[in-house]
Amino acid sequence: MIPTGAQPLLSRPMVFLGMTSLASMTSFYLLLPIVPLYTASGGSGEMGAGLSTGVTMLATVLMELVMPALLGRYGYRAGMTLGVLLLGVPSVLLVLSSALPMVLATSLARGAGLAIVVVAGPAMVAELAPAERRGEALGVYGVAVGIPAILGLPIGLWLVPLIGYGPVFLAGTGLALLALIGIPWLPAEAAPVEQHGGVLHALRHAGLARPVTVFATVTLAAGVLLTFLPLAVPTGSPGTAATALLAHSCAMPLARWAAGRYGDRHGQSVLLVPAVLAAVAGMAALVWLGNPYAVIVGAALFGAGFGAAQNVTLALMFARSSPSDFGRVSALWNLAYDGGMGIGAAGFGLVAGPAGYPAGFALVGAVLALALLPSWLDTRSERKTISGR
Repeated sequence: MIPTGAQPLLSRPMVFLGMTSLASMTSFYLLLPIVPLYTASGGSGEMGAGLSTGVTMLATVLMELVMPALLGRYGYRAGMTLGVLLLGVPSVLLVLSSALPMVLATSLARGAGLAIVVVAGPAMVAELAPAERRGEALGVYGVAVGIPAILGLPIGLWLVPLIGYGPVFLAGTGLALLALIGIPWLPAEAAPVEQHGGVLHALRHAGLARPVTVFATVTLAAGVLLTFLPLAVPTGSPGTAATALLAHSCAMPLARWAAGRYGDRHGQSVLLVPAVLAAVAGMAALVWLGNPYAVIVGAALFGAGFGAAQNVTLALMFARSSPSDFGRVSALWNLAYDGGMGIGAAGFGLVAGPAGYPAGFALVGAVLALALLPSWLDTRSERKTISGR
């Protein structure tokens, strides 16, 4: 339970961190579906469109591997400044040319900027929030970074036919530069990094490996849903996929906040199994692709499980680490996020062709159910630790 007189959750640095992350991530999501369309329309076709996103995520993963050392050496304030600039400034170059080399160079820079923002943000939350309210603080932060996806993805697609690509790219740059306003109020220094291995070294700790394994499995399924649901829904009901993805996007940040609030009061680990069960149930519902209600409810259920899993796994990992490892833990969690999404999307593409979408979703649900074992083991281990047995 939160003790009487607990420290306030929304301190000034926390508020400015939320504002900075909100503006910078809106810049990213605004352009995420636009850059592939721009690339394809410029003559690079579907291959170029795929490369633009693939290069962005590759740069994100590679930068995440070095983020703990970067934050330890230069601090949060300098790191976030670099991340925001990399997210925003290169977008101006896209106004000049849609040639593939220009697009890929821009995508590399934006991917690196994304890695800095998504790793530094949660690490700062873990340091700024009172320990007894860390889960709720991560949940509130999750809402702040979830809103850009809800707003940015559809708004970008809506604006391009009205005003063209160039103004949208400039809007993305402007949003990123707007994020610079809050950076002076962020912590200058990160906790010193202990020199005992890289990001993946943390997997040797079972208390970190179990939640990372669970989260990576859930993100694998998320990559499948976000990539293939619009393609899997019958062509006669195009609104079903859009409504389902909207339900997913709304359920996710709400569940992330609720899980953090509940976990601070009753323990984070107890939510692991329910989060995975909700995700499994949601994925199983997608087998009935011809039923729009099943698809929408399934996407919402999966979004709730995914959001809860995001907060629970990250809160557990921070609770089991020292402040000197917060940057490393945030980088590891984000690697699971990005790597799981990419592997899920790529792997499902190989399965869905010969097996069909319903069988493919059923298979993903079965794989997702395997995460119940490490979830149960983690909850059991946490209970034993608390009881002292």
